[in-house]
Amino acid sequence: MMSESTAEKSVSLPQVMVTNSSNTYRTQNVEDDKQRSLTDEELLAQLGYKQEFKRNFSHLELFGISFSIVGVVQGIAAVLLFSIPYGGPAAMVWGWFTCSLFLFAVALAIAELGSAAPTSGGLYYWTYKFSSDRYRRIACWLIGYVNTAAYISGLASVDWAVATQIMAAANIGTDGVFVATNAQIYGVYAAILLSHAVLGSLTTKFIARIQWFYVFLNVALFLVVIIVLPIATSPEFRNTASYALTHFENYTPWPNGYAFILSFLAPGWTIAGLDTSVHISEEAKNAPKAVPFAILSTTIVSAILGWIINILLAFYMGDNLQSVIEDPIGQPMATIFFNSVGKRGTLAIWAFMILTLWMSGMDLLIAGSRQLFAFSRDKAFPFSSYLYHMNSYTTTPVHAVCFLAFMALILALISFAGPVAISAVFTMSIVCQYVGFTTPIIARWFGGRQFVPGPFSLGIMSVPVAFIASAYMIFMIIVFLFPAEPNPTAQGMNYTIVVMGGTIILSLGYYFFPVYGGRHWFTGPVETVGDNDDGIGSSHEDMGEKSH
Repeated sequence: MMSESTAEKSVSLPQVMVTNSSNTYRTQNVEDDKQRSLTDEELLAQLGYKQEFKRNFSHLELFGISFSIVGVVQGIAAVLLFSIPYGGPAAMVWGWFTCSLFLFAVALAIAELGSAAPTSGGLYYWTYKFSSDRYRRIACWLIGYVNTAAYISGLASVDWAVATQIMAAANIGTDGVFVATNAQIYGVYAAILLSHAVLGSLTTKFIARIQWFYVFLNVALFLVVIIVLPIATSPEFRNTASYALTHFENYTPWPNGYAFILSFLAPGWTIAGLDTSVHISEEAKNAPKAVPFAILSTTIVSAILGWIINILLAFYMGDNLQSVIEDPIGQPMATIFFNSVGKRGTLAIWAFMILTLWMSGMDLLIAGSRQLFAFSRDKAFPFSSYLYHMNSYTTTPVHAVCFLAFMALILALISFAGPVAISAVFTMSIVCQYVGFTTPIIARWFGGRQFVPGPFSLGIMSVPVAFIASAYMIFMIIVFLFPAEPNPTAQGMNYTIVVMGGTIILSLGYYFFPVYGGRHWFTGPVETVGDNDDGIGSSHEDMGEKSH
């Protein structure tokens, strides 16, 4: 465990390392991959960790994995069933636009933290570094578990969306004869998780290179949609600009204003995982610059492309929203395509929709496994000695990959509680993320610790950006914990509070458990830089003695 002086040193020294690197770049203008890798290893050593991953991700490949996880078109398709009822076309267009502004503030705040301390631990590591002595251990512990839950629920929601989209394709292909049961969807979901666990365990180099293909398919799908819909849609399904941009139709019992806020679920879920590049940072070259680049470029590009897609759908979805929502296909975007391009055209586009969303799930599992690996490296998770394991052949955390996939398999059993219950998995992924994001952002300003920025810094804008980002996320956490409608029944309640509350209660129970609980042995991030590090970085004596 790092001493208090070491903790402050760990935050301030990266700036020195990065600044020296920047001067080297300006002097030499050229820096080969090997030298940049050494610089990254030295920086990671200052944070207390030895280099264990292969650094094969370039700036653009790190952007690629973040952009693939967002998956704009397929992401919107996955949650369109939830966004249309909360105000129709006007909420789709302007709800996305409004929420994107707040999400950009969140991205700026996370990017600044990621540039200062790029480590796979990310959120819980920052929480410990910037929190006060009194609360840093338990806050670090909680955020580590909440962030892990965010990735489990995020993976479950994406792969469940893939399964339902596959079943929608089957419904279209059989002219509505085949209607999947929940058990059948769950079976397909399990097969998807298995495929992700296998491919997510491959080498870092393979995972990095395949991101180019993922980005190409995502851009190609976007272009196909914006070209085909305007050309192929018949006049009966075309809407006027007035209807597409201003028509508000609320299908919920909530007041219109609150329904509009609920439409934020679509952009909030789609433009999610802003910390994914942080968790891949130990596999990235020149991480202090690559991480903020990936976070901000992904947020900006996804927000703009997503807004274009929503505007396009509003113009070509027709004016009978009820029929779009209740169509037997079960996927509003598939229904919109079917009305425009017919059965064959829809199946062709939908095949790419399924493939790209499947890619999003794979990359999400990869990012989540790195967070779990880091949390186990710091000995905070049960079975840490098993999960903190690097496969000698692939140099990837295979055990963490498989465990995360297994937990997502268990979580999706909630779908058998009713059709509304599975929506809790979607909202839970957002709520957990927002809790994880907000805590280190606030701790930075109120924890009483020194913060030395990396190469990406907001300067005097840090305070207003942090305030806007935190206020937005705290407000949305409350909103997403409300039920889908007033006076809910057991089947119609919002299970997010149950699942997330259970996660927090169990983690706290484990922390305060007599004798064996975390409070008796967890001391925050653990130094590994002196453990068989082959001379890279500093020893434990150089970094400071462990404190308890």
